Amino acid sequence: MKKFNIRKVLDGLTAVSSSSSATAQPGTRENDVIQETLQSEHFQLCKTVRHGFPHQPSSMAFDPVQKILAVGTQSGALRLFGRAGVECYCQHESGAAVIQLQFLINEGALVSALADDSIHLWNLRQKLPAILHSLKFNRERITYCHLPFQSKWLYIGTERGNIHIVNVESFTLSGYVIMWNKAIELSTKTHPGPVVHISDNPMDEGKLLIGFECGIVVLWDLKSKKADYRYNYDEAIHSVAWHHEGKQFVCSHSDGTLTTWNVRAPAKPAQTITPHGKQPKDGKKPEPCKPILKVEYKTTRAGDPFMVLSGGLSYDTVGRRACLTVMHGKSTAVLEMDYPIVDFLTLCETPYPNDFQEPYAVVVLLEKDLVVIDLGQIGYPIFENPYPLTIHESPVTCCEYFADCPAELIPALYSVGSRQKRQGYSKKEWPISGGNWGQGTQSYPEIIITGHADGSIKFWDASALMLQVLYKLKTAKVFERARGKEEKPSTDIVEEDPFAIQTLSWCPESRMLCVAGVSAHVIIYRFSKQEVTTEVVQLLEVRMQCELSDVDSPDPGGDQTPTLPTPGASSSPQENEAPTHPSTGSNSTDGPRDNIPCLQVRSSPLKQSPGYQVELVIQLVWVSGEPPQQITSLAVNSSYGLVVFGNSSGLAVVDYLQKTLLLNMGTTELYSPSDPYPRQPRSPRKARQPSADIPTVTSCMSSLSNLYTESVKKLRFSHFTLCDSNDGSNASEDRCKSPTSDAKDNSFSRSRSSSVTSIDRESREAISSFHFCESFPRKTENLLSPSLLVGTTQGSVLVVALSLPPSGDQRLQQPVSISSCGTLVRLKGGVLTMALLDATGALLPPPYEPWYDPNASDEEKEKSRRRRPASPPSSQEGQDSQYAVVCSEKQAKVVALPSQADIYKHNITESSFVLRADVVQMAGASCIACFCANGHIMTLSLPSLRPLLDVNYLPLTDMRIARTFCFSNLGQALYLTSPTEIQRITYSQETCDNLQEMLSELFTPVETPEAPNRGFFKGLFGGGAQSLDREDLFGEMAAGKASRSLAQHIPGPGGMEGMKGAASGVVGELARARIALDERGQKLGELEERTAAMMASADSFSKHAHDMMLKYKDKKWYQL
Repeated sequence: MKKFNIRKVLDGLTAVSSSSSATAQPGTRENDVIQETLQSEHFQLCKTVRHGFPHQPSSMAFDPVQKILAVGTQSGALRLFGRAGVECYCQHESGAAVIQLQFLINEGALVSALADDSIHLWNLRQKLPAILHSLKFNRERITYCHLPFQSKWLYIGTERGNIHIVNVESFTLSGYVIMWNKAIELSTKTHPGPVVHISDNPMDEGKLLIGFECGIVVLWDLKSKKADYRYNYDEAIHSVAWHHEGKQFVCSHSDGTLTTWNVRAPAKPAQTITPHGKQPKDGKKPEPCKPILKVEYKTTRAGDPFMVLSGGLSYDTVGRRACLTVMHGKSTAVLEMDYPIVDFLTLCETPYPNDFQEPYAVVVLLEKDLVVIDLGQIGYPIFENPYPLTIHESPVTCCEYFADCPAELIPALYSVGSRQKRQGYSKKEWPISGGNWGQGTQSYPEIIITGHADGSIKFWDASALMLQVLYKLKTAKVFERARGKEEKPSTDIVEEDPFAIQTLSWCPESRMLCVAGVSAHVIIYRFSKQEVTTEVVQLLEVRMQCELSDVDSPDPGGDQTPTLPTPGASSSPQENEAPTHPSTGSNSTDGPRDNIPCLQVRSSPLKQSPGYQVELVIQLVWVSGEPPQQITSLAVNSSYGLVVFGNSSGLAVVDYLQKTLLLNMGTTELYSPSDPYPRQPRSPRKARQPSADIPTVTSCMSSLSNLYTESVKKLRFSHFTLCDSNDGSNASEDRCKSPTSDAKDNSFSRSRSSSVTSIDRESREAISSFHFCESFPRKTENLLSPSLLVGTTQGSVLVVALSLPPSGDQRLQQPVSISSCGTLVRLKGGVLTMALLDATGALLPPPYEPWYDPNASDEEKEKSRRRRPASPPSSQEGQDSQYAVVCSEKQAKVVALPSQADIYKHNITESSFVLRADVVQMAGASCIACFCANGHIMTLSLPSLRPLLDVNYLPLTDMRIARTFCFSNLGQALYLTSPTEIQRITYSQETCDNLQEMLSELFTPVETPEAPNRGFFKGLFGGGAQSLDREDLFGEMAAGKASRSLAQHIPGPGGMEGMKGAASGVVGELARARIALDERGQKLGELEERTAAMMASADSFSKHAHDMMLKYKDKKWYQL
């Protein structure tokens, strides 16, 4: 029988796949000369950091010594925060909600309790925290956990009302169990409900306070194993808090009351108050209020105690926002929050529960924010939050990532952004101040830009694995805002969020910014350090007409509706707009809407602060009752002074220097008659009845709020509306909805008009990408000239030649001429990205003009302005000197220029399709990076298109990822992993290798504060805190073993590093702290000493072993 050789089969498959990258033009020899330096060993994929607010938070804990905050979420995520820039993300494998978190204070460990009845011990002494132990309960549901300070015994309350005890060192159950029927009175006939609270008496560790949901509280004596006192109240209990002296405790109840109990007087509460209840004059009980979900009782040495509570508002405050109430002495402050309260914690000076607490701040975890309130200042101001938690302030609709930006950009953006900061924050330092920054080797500037549903754009400094907001731009300021629903113009094509950002194009070198919004508008911005007041916002209206039939093409003469006079004229836009608005009435039935933009540009003067200032607004207008198609692609070029944008109707080129429309052409008109690629005629659309059908158009757009919960099956058809080559943006070929997030889960969902059939959708060719370049527009040309590459959704790359007048005054006066040069290449699937390489294979960036301040004096402008970069040497006759790189949804091609010969071709995917592709620079070379809908991340070498990386990273479960995924230079990428969080990843081997050093450190060695002094008399008469040897009570010797079927122990993947970290003592940690202050060289010296000590130990062991061998060498086995 013939032996089957799997290696030969694999070699054969490799040969087949590599044949797709074979040279198509054997006569072109320049390719052989290009040395490709990128190899597969340069690439590795891993997650780096996660930024933003934890999505759907569920619990919180704080280490008062380490000053670290932990937040758990409903999806099993764990986020840890220290000082600004110190963040960490971990994930429980099960994905179950985190119901409670407990720090082992100053031990570098954290216990998490999950909704699937498991508890986990996390080691925080390593940069990437890992689970050391897990315990899964089988027969009981966990409802509450309590870990006393400096104790290794964790109390776990259950739904059945029982309390189990776990040793956190070994994660084994003790045989000591407090059963609910022994805790409550035997005469009680009903079950007391789940355990909702456990705490030990601050002054006596042997007394455990247990709160049951039904309203019963029990003080349990751990030694005698019986209840000392039972406290009964008619209303259900939500939380319990001790006075630090251990003589009183407070309970919060479901009727909005607080009951204060003296420990030794269980008959009735010492005090009952309803903080928000109206007190009747006749002495009756106040009206019931909403439940007080949590109360904390904190004492001060110098003044009145603080009582902090959430909930408890009266029922007549319907619609009122969630409140936190701070009661201090006779004053009661009600602090309104923007979102519902999930949890809160009062931060105190001491970790010891039996000392004066001295509260100084309250951390309030809201559903979509984290607020820290200063208790030490009058009016309780909040601290300025240093974390990047405002990504979702308005839902993110598009995202761009720029690594290795010009060095002066971040300081420039920071200087204009610092003026936007709010006032009135607390003057104290941020209290969550633990951890240390990583020793990052990455020094290049990185900027992330996010576009939002309210029309705002945020610039973020993303350097060195951190994230900080630099500057916020509000694009909606350019437009008039409707004051009420009745004033809303019927020309709106989105009912909500009409200013939402659809896509953006940014040139970091010239600082030109161009944004497109969902209402078919484009705004061009320049960056200035000076404040200006714009009397009249310059406006250009463009009429982009769909081809309604094969014969009926739009009249070129009617393409432009100028609303702005030529430079130098003085008439206002409003004067010119009047004739172009035949139906200004919002519900006019005189005829179909025509020449009306979707939004109204403001008529009053616009004060523009330093930063980005409006240069020009371009609006697409309604055409014969049809709303304008949303913009699918956009590009700006500062060297040429041009902006180009496209949609399913065609493309338009605007000269933003002269404020004129240069070209407005349907996609099919771009093809020259001699094109080798035949165009399929498009089936004509039926003309719509303006009065009857317009509401349908509006209704099918009514909520881009649903952008992405539909099945992935529909993704292929709507892909170009989600992710185009420039920005991963969303736009529909018919009308779209507002791109805000859904109220329920903030995930994007998508809804298409049912009137758009699949045939019509596939046959209509939209513009999907642009690339400005200096190239050879035609085969016959040997001279480089300004060009524009245009990619379409049907895989065509068309070339448009640009003829620009000389720079200076002539550029502002003479027209720019444009001519279409036909098709360059055709690929399968829509075109995503395009780029140019020179003859050596180096990336040719689009030409740009260096930044100058548009409001500076003419002399300063001339100093900073330069002419358009000189063209590189032109091609010699018969030789190709450039290579065009094109990547589509299905394949990538490299085309030689000017011969336009296909040099390389690579089929990226057959069964799936590419969502995002970018040509990026890395390790001194360039490559194509792709993200596929099947979750694969791939890189291809240039120009030969060899596969260098292919990792199945992330199956596309959420369309938000498809919308926001973007690659950047130097092996960086990111995507929005939830509506509130950005996940950054790297595909660079070098970054992966250095990641451990770059990550921040959570645990820093700190001495635990000294215990409070008992005082002479308390020590003499036994009035101080009573300690308890819990080992004697809960250890195996005293309590026996717990039932094996109760819970299952699961060793964690923490590894030896984690075990060592958890086991090391305080002395070793303090020594390590001193070492950390020295230079790295001293650390290496210490490492050498350790190595020498280990070698000495090994030598000693060897000597002892040798002596032992000699001792027993001559003895028989029976003599041993």
